[in-house]
Amino acid sequence: MFPMLTLLSMFYYICLRRRSRSGTRSQALGSRRAVELGQRSALPVTVEVEQYGKEVLDFSSHYGSENSMSYTMWNLAGVPNVYPSSGDFTQTAVFRTYGSWWGQCASASPPFCRTPPNFHSQDYLELAFEEPVHPTAVEVLETYHPGSIVKILACSLNPFSQNPPADVRWEVLWAGKPTKALTPQARQFSPSIRQISFPTNLLRLEVNSSLLEYYTELDAVILRGVRERPILALYKIPVIDISDLSDSEEEINDVGGLCCRSGGENRHILGNGNFDRLPYELIQLIVSHLAVPDLCRLAQSCKLFHKHCCDPLQYIQLSLQPYWARLTDASLCHLQSRCTLLQRLNMSWTGNRGAVTAVGFCSFMKACGLSLVCLELSCCHFLTEACLEVIAQTCPSLQELNLASCDRLHPQAFNHIAKLSNLRRLVLHRTKVEQTALLSILTFCTELRHLNLGSCVMIEDYDVVVSMLSARCRSLKSLDLWRCKNLSERGLAELVTGCRLLEELDLGWCSTLQSSSGCFQHLARSLPRLRKLFLTANRTVCDSDLEELAANCNALEHLDILGTRMVNSASLRKLLQSCPQLKLLDVSFCSQIDSRFVQELSDLFPNVSIKKSFTQ
Repeated sequence: MFPMLTLLSMFYYICLRRRSRSGTRSQALGSRRAVELGQRSALPVTVEVEQYGKEVLDFSSHYGSENSMSYTMWNLAGVPNVYPSSGDFTQTAVFRTYGSWWGQCASASPPFCRTPPNFHSQDYLELAFEEPVHPTAVEVLETYHPGSIVKILACSLNPFSQNPPADVRWEVLWAGKPTKALTPQARQFSPSIRQISFPTNLLRLEVNSSLLEYYTELDAVILRGVRERPILALYKIPVIDISDLSDSEEEINDVGGLCCRSGGENRHILGNGNFDRLPYELIQLIVSHLAVPDLCRLAQSCKLFHKHCCDPLQYIQLSLQPYWARLTDASLCHLQSRCTLLQRLNMSWTGNRGAVTAVGFCSFMKACGLSLVCLELSCCHFLTEACLEVIAQTCPSLQELNLASCDRLHPQAFNHIAKLSNLRRLVLHRTKVEQTALLSILTFCTELRHLNLGSCVMIEDYDVVVSMLSARCRSLKSLDLWRCKNLSERGLAELVTGCRLLEELDLGWCSTLQSSSGCFQHLARSLPRLRKLFLTANRTVCDSDLEELAANCNALEHLDILGTRMVNSASLRKLLQSCPQLKLLDVSFCSQIDSRFVQELSDLFPNVSIKKSFTQ
């Protein structure tokens, strides 16, 4: 009992010392009490406003086309199109991936070290509303396979204002872990949200679909709130944090200190567990488990930890994506001296709305780009042509470059990528890269192993592109041509003849390819290493195509033939018997394959996840 009293006494003493030094805190607490006691009767009457999203401002990916409304994020604006119905509807917002299958492919980049365990986000969208309000509730109408939402944030910026604030703040309204709903049926997701100090009409939803059995579909978002914040909410007394009570040198000495010397001895009495006696390598290993913000905080504690936390070996890999809301030019400048040995950098989602400038990014790359091997920059809207020019000049060893959804980059900027002759992986999904620049890239980047050109609407003739690929990039292992609009059977034949090492090929929604030409059978005979093949929404895929896949592609793991009308149960059963490594098979909207037969196949082949979506 007595040690506890002593501890409480010391705690109380520190509180008094802190309060006596800081009159502002005492005055603030007093003013809050005065407001609470004297102004309860003066509270304004607030009326809750309900509004649907007005405009989708930004997003990381979507299933749909850039020139259509089907399955696109833009469907999230306005009143519900589908809810309360459940099922697979084109009028909803759908992200590009689901489940764990995409992450298991060879084309996926390996995860970064030091990613915080509470960072689960894989995709995001930003939705603007008409009127700024103090949020009281956010409701998301999920119409198919709910459970993907892991975070809801609010922004202090009014996207429709002519005078944006200098300081843009994001606050988390709610956060959770990835979940899997018990049923794929529609639901209204309305988590309990925390109060924030500013009105908002800009929300951000972050999702993780890795646990879901199929694509999640979102129909609408409702923002509820009040125009004027209740006055009591402005004067909440914060919970006293023990870590905030004693931080001055004077108080540290009063309670014994972290490091003090005894009278005539050289011995150090350390309160940090004698870390200075541990081998340098061991301390480095311990510190390597800290997230980046914790590393920066620990560096301020003492000289010993400052030395370890600023060691460039701690920054071989650096993922700044989890901190997108806080990263600025000043942050990059602060990290610059520590990242001289940087090899893998993830800045995806960062820097938007002026938080990071092209100048700040270029300065960082000039100082830290020499050893860079991997650079992730998806959804970085601050990027300019000058940024890509600096990358090409300062990163001679770069092997992986991800510019997915950098849809505001000028087409001319992509010409600089051709100077990165060591590239192995290049992601240009949803960018404005043009054919001339792409041909130049393929001419000089002959070591490419993985290339993503999905939804690149500015490319005029994909036959010319794949002809160059087959001639210059014969070591290619994965190629994503999702929604390419003009690939012909002749172009596909040339591709599979020249790139025989292909393991992944996405031809989803390539409607110009016709099975009657024999192109898919030739593909199956030419690519024996094939592990992933997406022929999504190609109505002409037939039994002969599946029979050739069964005979020649025994390593097949992922197959999507959604929407075909010409595949029957016998050829599907033969494929499953011939491809023992098959993990994913999508037969949604295949008119000859009914749900009863899918259940029968699922019982016979329990290791295969067979997809058959429905519309209620």
